[in-house]
Amino acid sequence: MLTQLAIQDFAIVDHLELDLTGGMTAITGETGAGKSILLGALGLCLGERAEAGSVRHGRERTDLSARFDIQHLPAAVEWLAARELPAEECLLRRVVTANGRSKAWINGHPATISDLKSLGEQLIQVHGQHAHHALMREETHLALLDDYAGLGDSAMQLAETFRQWRKARRQLKKLSEEGSEVDAKRQLLRYQVEELDQLGLAEGELATLEEEQHTLAHAEETLRETQFAADCCAGDEGGALSLLNQAFTHLSALPGSDKGTLANTLAMLGDARIQVEEASSELNRLASTTELDPERLAWVEERMTDVHRIARKHHVAPEELCALHANLQREVAQLEEGGNDLEALSAQVVEYRERYRQDAKKLSDKRQKAALRLGKEVQQQLGYLAMGKARFEVEVSAKDAPSAEGLDRVQFLISANPGQPARPLTKVASGGELSRISLAIQVVAATHSTVPSLVFDEVDVGISGATAEIVGQLLRKLGENGQVMTVTHLPQVAAQAHQHLHIEKQAKRDTTLTQMALLNEQGRISELARMLGGVTLSDQTLAHAREMLHASQRPPH
Repeated sequence: MLTQLAIQDFAIVDHLELDLTGGMTAITGETGAGKSILLGALGLCLGERAEAGSVRHGRERTDLSARFDIQHLPAAVEWLAARELPAEECLLRRVVTANGRSKAWINGHPATISDLKSLGEQLIQVHGQHAHHALMREETHLALLDDYAGLGDSAMQLAETFRQWRKARRQLKKLSEEGSEVDAKRQLLRYQVEELDQLGLAEGELATLEEEQHTLAHAEETLRETQFAADCCAGDEGGALSLLNQAFTHLSALPGSDKGTLANTLAMLGDARIQVEEASSELNRLASTTELDPERLAWVEERMTDVHRIARKHHVAPEELCALHANLQREVAQLEEGGNDLEALSAQVVEYRERYRQDAKKLSDKRQKAALRLGKEVQQQLGYLAMGKARFEVEVSAKDAPSAEGLDRVQFLISANPGQPARPLTKVASGGELSRISLAIQVVAATHSTVPSLVFDEVDVGISGATAEIVGQLLRKLGENGQVMTVTHLPQVAAQAHQHLHIEKQAKRDTTLTQMALLNEQGRISELARMLGGVTLSDQTLAHAREMLHASQRPPH
């Protein structure tokens, strides 16, 4: 239930705080006084589109908030808890700046506009003054029937199944049309993969081949030079090791060779002999392992030629051939799976189609049953609204083709006079009849709504006299089970309210302000008298207003 609405610098409202209660609250005032401001502020708190023009002239921003008691709204409590938000109560806040930007909060935590809309749908319902115009569109009839019967979730699931079915059909058509092109590409890729399979180039093999080719190509030179170097190190005549031995022997024979500078020199000559001996051994080993193999060299060079040739054919560097081979193998595998995908997609299309048909049939059956109930309840309400001789029906017929909404076409039919066949509402109802039919439908919908707070914005337009009093009684009855706020110009409706909120526009110097206040009994009598008789309030008008208020507030016998 909406318990408080706070408005700051909105339109022509400077500052306003309204404390609201349950029951029926009538909202009245002169035309143009600003009744729409109240609903506009509430709408922004519920996620409606914001405009810079909503900010009071000369101010930087408008600040709006709506507080709700949700202790009897488990769905709203669950919504908040699922988002880890405080769930003791619900405070929706919206700030709109003069440049049109807006921010939103739920219980003090930043929120998106879609969050406001999602939560707001569980807190309050607004029935607009132009609802009867919507009845001129058949798609509205289907939505109203689904809302009445509580089929929203089933309808959404069916729409999702239809979208999946349509998407799968499009994909299947695309794959089928691309079939020949895919086959040609598959054959080319297979040939390329087979060619690379035959080459059989392993990762890192090219570098190994290049190293081996370099070794084999220079084997003769390597053998010759290493042997020469080995002879220089340890040759019998003139070799470095022989000369070092001679030097070591001569120096060792000198007196005092074990002391001073000669000792260091002899040590260095000893180290040098060791180094030369090791170098000679390494050179001999290298010479012994170096082989002259012209046939292996020819094979390696031919292998490298094949690698470079195929690399040029595919326009890649030789070292990129292995990566290319792997990519082509993956593409072939994907195309091979494409055939399986086509079969799987065909099966999926059949599955979605059957699921859609089964769900659509179930939904149609539920709509047929709900249509009978809705027709009877609206018919009953029309009797209260002085259209008892009219016959209202809800017709559910088959569509020409499946759609996201299902297989059904829903039409509201009306026969305004006995003996005449029921015809589509869009073709035969007059403006006044449309208003009453719309009101009857909204009252029925509100009766079945799980949302305890309802707003009716001039839904009684086109109604007067005794019918207006009946409308007020219907709205009061709805208010006894929750909270109903109704904007009205009819005193018969306003008199039925449990509370009466009056809106008045006042001009002060160069500014215009809207003031809103809950009326006491005398204030209600004066406002009802104004609605009955205009600006000048006679004693008779006041007496009439007093009697109307007292009669409306007396409990029924």
